[in-house]
Amino acid sequence: MEQEPSDVIVLNAINQGAKKFDRIAKKAKIENKELNNLLERLESKALITIVEKKGFFGPKKEIMLTEKGHKELKERKFELQKNWDQMVTMWKSGDKQKLQQYVDDNRSILPAMMFLGIVDMMMFSTMMTFMGLAMASFIPDQYMQDAGNVDMSHDTGQDYSGGDFHGDGGPGDMGGFDVNF
Repeated sequence: MEQEPSDVIVLNAINQGAKKFDRIAKKAKIENKELNNLLERLESKALITIVEKKGFFGPKKEIMLTEKGHKELKERKFELQKNWDQMVTMWKSGDKQKLQQYVDDNRSILPAMMFLGIVDMMMFSTMMTFMGLAMASFIPDQYMQDAGNVDMSHDTGQDYSGGDFHGDGGPGDMGGFDVNF
């Protein structure tokens, strides 16, 4: 099943422990409206599920990958890795035109490749230099700002929103620090 690159980014964010809407939005760097649409689409494809759990302040909702979602994410990571391997092979062969055409044709998957940690940023930068191009022309701004950084935030699992997917972190949200009393 072919998916949009942002679908893969969201699936991976959930797989890495972001279980609340606001954490997924922050980790995936996706606007709320777009994320809500993506989550609805992923839920309709049975790739994610909403689990309601009992919490100290009442019920809380968490977004979880289904078995089908885990399988889909694994397959997409494999496909993206193959794409990266092809780029590396073209770069090593010295065929600048072929590499540039491949990068142009596959521009939409580059953010997903970066988000999933498939792309070696130093090597990608060298490839862009080899082709006489700037990395910024291939990567959206939200991914360029911290390319290569690892998000170390941890989802507290609290839901104070009362809505479908939305949550503002609420009381006790320590901005990425998990405080357990």
